[in-house]
Amino acid sequence: MSGTVNGTPHASAPVLAAYSYCEAVTGQQAGNFSYGIRLLPTAKRRAMSALYAFSRRIDDIGDGPLEPEAKRLRLEEARATLARIRDGAIDEDDTDPVAVALAHAVRRFPIPLGALDELIDGVQMDVRGETYETWDDLALYCRCVAGAIGRLSLGVFGTVPGARDAERAAEYADTLGLALQLTNILRDVREDAANGRTYLPSDDLAKFGCSDGFHTAVPPQGADFTGLVQFEVRRARALFATGLRLLPMLDRRSGACVAAMSGIYRRLLDRIAEEPEAVLRRRVSLPGREKAFVAVRGLSGYDARSVHRATARGRA
Repeated sequence: MSGTVNGTPHASAPVLAAYSYCEAVTGQQAGNFSYGIRLLPTAKRRAMSALYAFSRRIDDIGDGPLEPEAKRLRLEEARATLARIRDGAIDEDDTDPVAVALAHAVRRFPIPLGALDELIDGVQMDVRGETYETWDDLALYCRCVAGAIGRLSLGVFGTVPGARDAERAAEYADTLGLALQLTNILRDVREDAANGRTYLPSDDLAKFGCSDGFHTAVPPQGADFTGLVQFEVRRARALFATGLRLLPMLDRRSGACVAAMSGIYRRLLDRIAEEPEAVLRRRVSLPGREKAFVAVRGLSGYDARSVHRATARGRA
């Protein structure tokens, strides 16, 4: 595809154009994600954009208007593209810029492409209209669609030499992905209901009298919707607490990226916890100035130091 400079794949003009396309997709369609990755050095930011653009393609198939069989075929086409990338069969003049960029990224970083196969598996669950009876059932789905993204990202970030417990980095990245996805599920509960989807475990819905679903701007009569949300918020916060143990293992800018993205979602979670019924009326979000504050805080290393201190106290 392109030559190497000191053993590192050199990006030719077609490859740079492919990366630019992926960065444009990321900037237009992934507000929180793009806010985090702008803190990365150029090579890592480009690789993350390529991962996002490919992942977005898979998500769009699942969320799009095609019939289930057509979606299944499109997902298999995406899987075939992954196989071509694995085999080194994507030329730099390929007509698919996302494939070109991702192929270059996997030559530069140890990205576990199998995690993208897991993402496709998760979207196929959506296409089949699967529901989830228990948290363990939902966690399996979340590991496919979000934990996989955490592990892919870790392939780009890497860990610092000598990082303590580095062998658990992939586990923490996976858990952080679960925390982000559960936050998304809480934020989008009304939107998902309008699309005929329910992600929260049916056991939890029954426990809080919410089995009738969320099709209006007010909870079902007699339901303890606030209790349900607070229950899931506590679960998400516990996942964040575990997943953020990844931060001290990352270099400063990679840690800042993870801290920024997770910080934005933790603040979203706080907003949801403060006013649970808001998610039935509107899409809860953060203003740009608040995202900027979270990014600066992450870049300062404050979050990584906090996690390190908390982990050290836990070992004492």
